[in-house]
Amino acid sequence: MASPFLGMNPYLENPLFWSEVHNLLIAGIFRRLNPQLRPKYKVAIEKRVYQTIDDDSLLIGVADVAVQNVQKAQIPEPVNVAVASPVVEAVTVDLEMPETVKETFLEVRDVVTQEVVTVIEILSPKNKRSGEGRNSYIKKRLQILGSNTNLIEIDLLRYGKPIQQLPNNIQTDYRILVSRASKRPKADLYAFNLQNPIPDFPLPLREADNEPLLEIQALINELYDEGNYDLVIDYNQEPVPPISEKNSAWIDEILRQKGLR
Repeated sequence: MASPFLGMNPYLENPLFWSEVHNLLIAGIFRRLNPQLRPKYKVAIEKRVYQTIDDDSLLIGVADVAVQNVQKAQIPEPVNVAVASPVVEAVTVDLEMPETVKETFLEVRDVVTQEVVTVIEILSPKNKRSGEGRNSYIKKRLQILGSNTNLIEIDLLRYGKPIQQLPNNIQTDYRILVSRASKRPKADLYAFNLQNPIPDFPLPLREADNEPLLEIQALINELYDEGNYDLVIDYNQEPVPPISEKNSAWIDEILRQKGLR
C-alpha cells in the first residue's frame, strides 16, 4: 500500500520504526547508486560506533517505594549497655548503563585509489540532541568539511536541534545539505516542510563526472510499501514525536481524504 503523504511520512519518524527506516533507506541508496556509478566508483556501507547514556530511554532512580529509616523512641539505657542498631533494608535501583550505538552511513569511493569521494549521512535522533551522539557526529562532520570529500547530510526528523541552521534562523521541518568540497564554505541547503515532496538533488562526485540524481522521495515510498508500514501504523493517532497544531490539521485532512480516519 502506498504512503498517504506526497512527501515525508511523519509516522515513520516514530522511534519504534525509525531505526529500521534508517537502515532501509541506507540500503536503498546503496542499491540505487551502485549500478549508476560503476565502473569508476563504488558505494560502501560503513558504521560509526560509540557509547552513550540515553536519558530518554533509561529509568534512573530508586524504586517506587519510598525508603525511610525510622527509629522508634528509646527508653534511656544504663551506661555500658549495648543497643542494637536498626536493620537497614536494601532496595533495588536502576543504574545509568552505557549504550553501544552503531550508526550506518555511506561512502562513495574511487575504485582504483579507494579514496572517499562523497559521504552520505542520514541523521539519527541522537545526532539531534545533546550528548555523545551529537558530539561524535559533529566531530566527524568537521573532519569531512576540512577535507576534499563531499558531504550529503539528510535530515528527515522534525524533532531535535538541526545540525545546519538556515539563514535568519528560519525553521523548516526537514533539511538536506549538499556540500561540495570545491565550493566550500558555500553549500546547497534544501529546506522543506511536511507538505512538500522531498527534493531530488545531484550526487556530488569529482569535477567533470556525470552526477546521478538522488531521489530520496522515491526510496521513502518504496520502503514504506516494502516494509508493510500500513499494517503497523495507526493513523487514528497523532504522529510521534509531537507535531505542530498547523501540521496536525493538515495531516487530519489528508488522512480523511484517504479514508484512513
